[in-house]
Amino acid sequence: MRGFVAGERKNEEMKALLLLLLFLAVVFYIGSCLRRDALEVIAERKEITVLTVNNANCYYTYRDRPMGFEYDLAKAFSRYLGVRLKVVTSSWQELYSKLNSGDGDFIAANLSFSWSQRGFVDFSDGYLVVKQQVIIHKDNSQIKKLKDLNGRTIHVRRGSAYEETLEELRAKKWDIRIQKYEDMPTEELIRMVDDKKFEITIADSHIAMLNRRYNPDVKIAFAIGRPRILSWAVRKGEKALLGKINEFLGKIKQDGTFESIYEKYYGNVEDFDYVDLKKYHGRLEETLPKYRWIIQKAAQKYDFDWRLIAAMVYQESHFDPEATSFTGVEGMMQLTQDTAADMGIEDRRSVERSIMGGARYLKELYDKFDEARNPDRLYLALASYNVGRGHVIDAQKIAAEKGLDYNSWSAMEEVLPLLSYRKYYRKTTYGYCRGSEPVKYVNRIRTYYDVLVREAIS
Repeated sequence: MRGFVAGERKNEEMKALLLLLLFLAVVFYIGSCLRRDALEVIAERKEITVLTVNNANCYYTYRDRPMGFEYDLAKAFSRYLGVRLKVVTSSWQELYSKLNSGDGDFIAANLSFSWSQRGFVDFSDGYLVVKQQVIIHKDNSQIKKLKDLNGRTIHVRRGSAYEETLEELRAKKWDIRIQKYEDMPTEELIRMVDDKKFEITIADSHIAMLNRRYNPDVKIAFAIGRPRILSWAVRKGEKALLGKINEFLGKIKQDGTFESIYEKYYGNVEDFDYVDLKKYHGRLEETLPKYRWIIQKAAQKYDFDWRLIAAMVYQESHFDPEATSFTGVEGMMQLTQDTAADMGIEDRRSVERSIMGGARYLKELYDKFDEARNPDRLYLALASYNVGRGHVIDAQKIAAEKGLDYNSWSAMEEVLPLLSYRKYYRKTTYGYCRGSEPVKYVNRIRTYYDVLVREAIS
């Protein structure tokens, strides 16, 4: 009898539970019907809100201007929709909760697609495939392959895709200790390795390669885990908005917009010269302060970022007023006699006159490329400073013949080296040119400039 009563009670409890689940399903269905589509709301208010993280890879301000790889992508998306972009920054841990509470319409924050989060949000198509890299100090000769991680402590941000990868390894019986940190940027963890405070951290490949510029004593050891796909995220069920995002990502991959934005922030990151960058960091501390005042004066007069002029001075002379090239150029800005005369400079070894004259000459070149948009316009001017505007114009003509955008620096990177081949230069106005040199010149200046900018935003 007692068993019969207990069985009846259990049946009643099961019925109650089923009724409760049915009730919740109905409430959820009615709520989803009543909830307005996010894309409709965005169109009505003429504004879309992106949730992101305030760091050097996602979003930051420099010289009072918003910047960042994810910001530029999100800005392009807002233009695609024809609405304003509003930026809301968050900690990593709160991104998903803020999205679902309505603080933003989508997340753009270097997110890897995550199976663990798929139940709470919908992920877009991927826009970048990355590999997770093991980061160590260059003096560390003990860690060369995956098995060398056994018994080691690896430092990562809590809740990151890096933690997920390490947990997968531990599930396969790897003896790995994971030290987790709340909301600590990957860049800061890399800096800790550079300072030898941490032995190991993990970083996505594009972030790892970029940060070697700022922390040249770190080393990319090897990749772990499977390749990851970076995606955006929207609230669960927002199919219309997700569809628009996927449509946009497909379009910018086809029309070159994505490549242009990626190039702006991560272009040339594969090139890494440890000796050069180590020397550069030393000169920034020891020598730059002596000349910073005149570099800032010249930059202000000709409307350039002083850090660009500083990067250019370093590329030209390594901050050495007595620098002389075998070609006869002299001084901090390595001016030729003819250019110095045009700029009204008699003593090319005068620090002030050389820097002022070089900045003025760059400005004159910059003004002549008025069809191009920045940053391409600036890169064309820098290439002209190095090799002469005539050769750059020759390269632009070749680019046009090939159906390329002759005002694009990415096209110039492809075409300028062709000027060293007779097949091409024999048809040009200015003839032979070691066209790979201006490409290297511009990209080195971009690297030096980027290091100075990162110091400014850190």
